[in-house]
Amino acid sequence: MTDTPRTRGQRRHDTTHRLEHDIDCWVASADTDGTPHLVPLSFHWDGHTLLLATEADSPTGRNLAGGRARIALGHTRDVVMIDGHVETLDLDALPDERGERFATRTGFDPRTLTPYRWYRIRPHRVQAWREVDEMPGRTLMRHGRWLD
Repeated sequence: MTDTPRTRGQRRHDTTHRLEHDIDCWVASADTDGTPHLVPLSFHWDGHTLLLATEADSPTGRNLAGGRARIALGHTRDVVMIDGHVETLDLDALPDERGERFATRTGFDPRTLTPYRWYRIRPHRVQAWREVDEMPGRTLMRHGRWLD
């Protein structure tokens, strides 16, 4: 347990830092029958959305095309959980500069692979906590808006 739970402001700062500096995340999705699937993927954060890429025909690609995902950053004693709406995009749908930023940041350029697609995730809920003492107040974003 930590000495003192972080304030909401400190949690948001730490969460933003993680989004801006982490490269990989865990992506949880489910098929139409509810069968869960969990994989690590690289991402790029633009300040509003996470951009991921994977094969369109993979279980993750098919599941993300359903429009919802849960993203996890960090480890179990310092976690950020993001629930978001997913937009599926063809590789040529984004400006080249966005694809370049993704490739530079992650060391991976999906534009050279087929049949990959982009998956843009717009968070609608963000939670962050370190240990049980931070469970109260863990929700930092609700309905796509950061809480004060």
